[in-house]
Amino acid sequence: MKKILFTLLFTAVTVSINSQTIFGKWNSKNEDGKVDSVLEIYEKNGRAFAKVVEIMNPARKDALCVGCEGEYKDKPILHLDILSGLEKNDDAWSGGQIIDPRNGNTYKCYIKLIKPNKLKLRGYVGVSLFGKTAYWERVK
Repeated sequence: MKKILFTLLFTAVTVSINSQTIFGKWNSKNEDGKVDSVLEIYEKNGRAFAKVVEIMNPARKDALCVGCEGEYKDKPILHLDILSGLEKNDDAWSGGQIIDPRNGNTYKCYIKLIKPNKLKLRGYVGVSLFGKTAYWERVK
């Protein structure tokens, strides 16, 4: 009985802790409000990165980032690292950049967990006043 109670308590604490982090899989929606891809945010050397791990539209599964520049030019969007180099800054992560694989544009960005299962992402050029905000929901 103690083992079962301990296991349940451990599971509840683990789920609670995992829902308090930006790391994990997130749904990204298109302009129509439909989930078009799943992104995985992960940590490497104390910084946050994200890659595309699933594309919902079967016709776009093999799509390339034709509008991208440099090392990302003509790379498959699936498994592409689109978010890079964000550092923890109080309750947000900032100082990195995000690539929009739909058009190849690169933006400065910051992300912030606003609810356990909702992430605010702001991409901008210059200062954050001139940008766009997107909200990602955690994959369940």
